[in-house]
Amino acid sequence: MKHANMKGALTTALSLAVIGILVLLLLPKYWVFLLTAVFIVGIALQSLGLVAGRTGMISLSQLSFAGVGAWVTGYLNVIDAPGGLVVWTILGGLAAVPVGIALGLPALRLRGINLAIVTLGFAAAFDTVLATITFPGQTTFTQVARPALFDTDRGYFVFVLLVYGVIAVALEFLSHSRLGASWLAVRHSERAAAAHGISIPRAKLSAFAISAFISGISGGLLAGYLGTLVADNFSMMQSLVLFAVSTMVGAHFALGAIIGGLMITLFPEILRRLGLPQDIGNVVFALGAVQALSTGETIAETWIRLGRKFRRTKTIERSAGALDHLPQKAHHASGTALEIRDLTVRYGSVTALDKVTLSVPAGKVVGLVGPNGAGKSTLVDAIAGFLARYDGSILLEGRPLEGLSATDRARAGVRRTWQTTRIAPELSVGEYMKLAAGGVSASEIEALLAWAGAPAPETPIAAIDAGTRRLLDVAGVVAARPPVILLDEPAAGVSYDEALKLGERIAAIPATFGSAVLLIEHDMDLVRSACSEITVFDFGRVIAHGAPESVLATPIVQKAYMGIEFEEAAQ
Repeated sequence: MKHANMKGALTTALSLAVIGILVLLLLPKYWVFLLTAVFIVGIALQSLGLVAGRTGMISLSQLSFAGVGAWVTGYLNVIDAPGGLVVWTILGGLAAVPVGIALGLPALRLRGINLAIVTLGFAAAFDTVLATITFPGQTTFTQVARPALFDTDRGYFVFVLLVYGVIAVALEFLSHSRLGASWLAVRHSERAAAAHGISIPRAKLSAFAISAFISGISGGLLAGYLGTLVADNFSMMQSLVLFAVSTMVGAHFALGAIIGGLMITLFPEILRRLGLPQDIGNVVFALGAVQALSTGETIAETWIRLGRKFRRTKTIERSAGALDHLPQKAHHASGTALEIRDLTVRYGSVTALDKVTLSVPAGKVVGLVGPNGAGKSTLVDAIAGFLARYDGSILLEGRPLEGLSATDRARAGVRRTWQTTRIAPELSVGEYMKLAAGGVSASEIEALLAWAGAPAPETPIAAIDAGTRRLLDVAGVVAARPPVILLDEPAAGVSYDEALKLGERIAAIPATFGSAVLLIEHDMDLVRSACSEITVFDFGRVIAHGAPESVLATPIVQKAYMGIEFEEAAQ
């Protein structure tokens, strides 16, 4: 996976180098000047792609961060601060970080249109502030000094291209790190991300902070590009245009950011030469954003998908000794791994769980079965920390979990899967395993995937079917080797033969990895093969507990779970 990161970074760097050489050799000065703006806008688009494209949060005030960076750069230029534009731009980016964090705080509770309104309100307020003040050097026409080596228009193009490349390469590595994977996980499902022990506040605030820093840098570069700035350079409408184009092109990809920069910079030039109103561009961008949202695919993703069709698929054969590299068995406390005492959950006048008591012994696989609506998923949500209120107590290895969030419970050692897979499709198999398991080596990931019957680490999640993703779900929680694993219908979407094999793997989890398992499942063949004991639910109550064969044969279980009347069961 590190090799893949390096390959992506080198591809980005070489592509930008080729673009730079072609521009400098083939284009006249005016077009070089215009293309400099393309990459400055591209940097702003990359910042928006991070917070919106990668993390799934709406930010309509991105150019406000750029305005902060530009103002600081202009001020440092006026007072002739040491370091020149390189240092000033970095300081401008850092000045935008606390503003980004402050704006990111509402994102901890707000989503969608509500967050959009907050960020739009901030952009409007920033517009008002800029209208009452002037940028440093504006009234005296003091030009922002460019670096000595890059003071010409062609030289400044090279400087901006270098900055764009550094940011693009840094984001390439960052996107393949665990932090980058956590952003995608949060975008796809905050609940699933929390179940992996990911701090949702940390993921969101880090995205806003880094995004603001990059946007602040773009503002500083714009100050060096134009020399002097006015408030209209960072207006609320410009932020809206930036968001529309980012949505349309897929600005979280370096290619998408360049395409977006070309559109924002060159489209007005084309309209000017054709004698058409500039507002046409905004209409086109809005329609493009709607099209991308309706199809679920941006321009950059379309190009990447088409490019994959021309690549040869590489089949990786696993060695016979792949399983020899499985992570060592974790040594957890003996006795009872998970204990639920008198757990009651009410939704208004409806009692979903009524004084449920059950335990999962260490080193055992316990099944939890019952008809739809019996309360199984409610129980799992309560154990994993996704229910704010319940009566009773839940203990992990004797320690009460009350007061702990879902993230804290996951870190304490309660890991779960979901009835429907919630893996971010933008990840690769290996990236997901790193996200789910934390500190595991490449050889251990290979072994875990071989154990689960899942694809190779380089395989994109988007390229595998739903049933295989369920196997990957299991591999991810098992890789963390927690004291307790909650498997919520892991065989859904898996073929019958695969389900039987999955049952064998689940039965081996305690001996192989040291984790106890609570298995929620409708497939009775899988339950019989995997579980040493089962608990049966009906109407939120435990109606039977014991060995699978004896419990499933009791009339009350057959009536509740299999729909067989008591008298018929007795015949």
